[in-house]
Amino acid sequence: MTSQEPLKQNVRARMATTGESHTAARAHLTSDPASDAASGTGAATIRDRVSGAKVADATGRDYEAWFALLDAWGATPRTHTEIAAWLVEEQGVPDWWAQTVTVAYEQERGLRVPGQKKDGFASSASKTVNVPVERLFEAFADPGLRARWLPVEATERTAKPGRRFTADLPEGTRIAVTFQAKGDARSSAGVEHTRFGSAERAAEWKAHWRTWLADLKRIMEAQGEFSG
Repeated sequence: MTSQEPLKQNVRARMATTGESHTAARAHLTSDPASDAASGTGAATIRDRVSGAKVADATGRDYEAWFALLDAWGATPRTHTEIAAWLVEEQGVPDWWAQTVTVAYEQERGLRVPGQKKDGFASSASKTVNVPVERLFEAFADPGLRARWLPVEATERTAKPGRRFTADLPEGTRIAVTFQAKGDARSSAGVEHTRFGSAERAAEWKAHWRTWLADLKRIMEAQGEFSG
């Protein structure tokens, strides 16, 4: 199987689930919510990550048109959930794109800053490692293996082998890790770390994750290391 085949399969599956076009489904799966385009927390605005042209192609309106419609509706005092639900239920916007437009609107109107979520601030990091996705998943899910590279306590919440791992970390924070196979012996892990009380603290942890994931890659790719 080629490295592109998993992406093709995921695009087809998303199209079947959401009814999106091939372009929109692929844009969702290949847009990186862990983008480092902005300084500070390392979080980019939604408009930095997803262009207005993509939004217009998927929803029929670009950002400015949606913002004007939301202003006319009276969106600014409403919650994130209320805005996204209105876009889905009243305007027929697919769920992921409704979330995209909602966050972009909140950022544009000063209702949230980049990196801020409804439960606090977030940081993210990712790493591609030359090992099968099953081994990369075990590096997170197996407490003994995890202790070799992650120097903080992590309490598992959920685990879907080769796909997703979530855990509670210090300071009342939480991680969600997603995995993707990039071939038979190459895979990636994307870490989203949420529930920080400030953008500054999120930025500090982002720097830690860069170091820890680099250590993980070095250990896993070393000959004879990290075997069960």
